[in-house]
Amino acid sequence: MIQYEIRKNAYYDSVTLMLISKEIKNIEGVGDAIVGMGTDLNKELTVNIGLKHTLLDAISPNDFYIAAEVDSDESMKEVIESVERLLTAKKTAAGSDYRPATLNSAVEHFKEANLVIVSIAGQYAEEEVLNALDHDLNVMLFSDNVSIEAELRMKQKAVSKELLMMGPDCGTAIINGIPLAFANVVKKGPIGVVGASGTGTQEVTALIDQLGSGCSQVIGTGGRDLKSEIGGLMMLQSIDALIEDPETKVIVLISKPPAPEVAEKILQKVKLTSKPVVVDFIGGNQETIKNAGAYACLTLEDTARKAVALANGMEPVDFIGFTEDESVIDELVQKSLEGIKPTQTNLRALYTGGTLADEAMKLLGNTFGGIYSNIPLSPEYELQNLNNLKGHVCLDLGEDQFTVGRPHPMIDPSTRTDRFKTDIDETVAVVLMDVVIGYGSHENPALEAAQSVNALRASYDEKFVVVASITGTEGDPQILSVSKATLEQEGILVLPSNAQAVRFVHKLLTALGGMKHA
Repeated sequence: MIQYEIRKNAYYDSVTLMLISKEIKNIEGVGDAIVGMGTDLNKELTVNIGLKHTLLDAISPNDFYIAAEVDSDESMKEVIESVERLLTAKKTAAGSDYRPATLNSAVEHFKEANLVIVSIAGQYAEEEVLNALDHDLNVMLFSDNVSIEAELRMKQKAVSKELLMMGPDCGTAIINGIPLAFANVVKKGPIGVVGASGTGTQEVTALIDQLGSGCSQVIGTGGRDLKSEIGGLMMLQSIDALIEDPETKVIVLISKPPAPEVAEKILQKVKLTSKPVVVDFIGGNQETIKNAGAYACLTLEDTARKAVALANGMEPVDFIGFTEDESVIDELVQKSLEGIKPTQTNLRALYTGGTLADEAMKLLGNTFGGIYSNIPLSPEYELQNLNNLKGHVCLDLGEDQFTVGRPHPMIDPSTRTDRFKTDIDETVAVVLMDVVIGYGSHENPALEAAQSVNALRASYDEKFVVVASITGTEGDPQILSVSKATLEQEGILVLPSNAQAVRFVHKLLTALGGMKHA
């Protein structure tokens, strides 16, 4: 039977509720269940999973509700008690500091604050952001589903007041040494970063830390900032801020290729600074970057290495190989492929970071006949059916197809666990994945990944090679070296960067092709 518990005008964080939904499904006597706010999306999801009830129509977006398929009243009682316990645990973990109900009261209480993080439903974000800017506060706008017209208005106002308006959909920043949202614990240092890509920025800043340097500021812009409609307003503003910052000696810019006219404006500003600038317009035109006097990059790792070289007073060089000697890598390739059958020819790349997935496909290119994806490099390789995979496949599991009604896979790795069960078949020889640690991420994504691989190997007759990279640092709560050891204990090959992991996979697939034709 289907039962509901409804609480009028009671608000809880959506990510917290998604994680609680996952927990209560494990209660004996419970079928499907959802815990959420009464948004249209949640109500639609409730219907889609078979929990429709006449009470659903009376629930408003301001109402909290539990819907569950249970075998008895006692089971529903246990569900409600479990939700209460989990909500209380979350509230306790968050601390008992004063939590203002409005921005105005927060400004009054925290007079020294100069930055606000906004994470509310996108349609309400503009009013709060404009209010924050009126209070001379810099803004990090985590919310998505904000119209591009609203983004332009907010950024124009921020620029007029010489403030930052990072976002919308800005998930990564490190301001004055403080990691915000999805970010890593990176040492303070001379490199300032402006990034329109969350996981791309994390990969670069984490590698900067691993290479022994550090960051002065890491400013996110949101993914649409370099589109024609916005004109790169926040990247231009951020470049100015880093030019004026005495602690910043090297500037790094990261984004997918901007609109041509926006790229021209940004590179024109780059020409005017005496500070060295490293630019990774991922997959973009390198000659235009070099003509602006900046250092063009080949990969996210190459970006980090060039920035660190410049910070150390050295001339940067292209990095296109491996940290290990090539002969060691080639030997590992041959050893890894022992036991792979001639019928196993395919790659499955399962990514939680969209930019890392995009970089993987660009590095692999069309060498092996193209890669199918939900974020393809060209339209002919777009996956029309995510449940019927063929050939080489690379998935960005953070895209909307996978996150409706559940947290981002960096928060809840069960999305990838589920795809392990469905996507690895007898044609697969190589599995490639990222593990992103740091603040905002799951408490132990390496263990979740290792357990997924272990379960698959236990239920699967064929041998397959698993290759991974970890985006993170020793200072992160999950600890880089501990995460690496966890993966390696399961026989997963861990490379020092996403780029090196992809190059290793390229060698594996090349060797496989040679074996099939030998």
